[in-house]
Amino acid sequence: MSKEIFAPNAPQFPLPFSHALRAGDFVYVSGQVGVNPQTREVVGSTIEEQTAQCIRNIETILEAAGLTLDHVIKANAHLSSSADTPAYNKVYETMFSKPYPTRTTVQSGIGSYLIEIDVIAYAPTRRGEG
Repeated sequence: MSKEIFAPNAPQFPLPFSHALRAGDFVYVSGQVGVNPQTREVVGSTIEEQTAQCIRNIETILEAAGLTLDHVIKANAHLSSSADTPAYNKVYETMFSKPYPTRTTVQSGIGSYLIEIDVIAYAPTRRGEG
């Protein structure tokens, strides 16, 4: 059985998906993009700006589940351009702490967005804890 997690401060899109679902000890956060939660306008024109906003949106959803970025165990990132990978890595490294979540990064056609990230969080413990 799963339970929907709704974050009123996260971006709202008129699309058929939940912000996140909790299934047992795991929280699955739907893909987020680098948009302002209130306006749904893309934040900035660089991968750095959009990555930071994207991760802040994920953080907002995790907070609605009573979790933090330190509970994330897996991240899947879709970049519009593989050339943005080094800059994406720099922002990712500053927003997540060691030990870093496992990760997959691929180049995808994601429209006007430079990045989309979805994550899986494990609720009972934070990364690096027993």
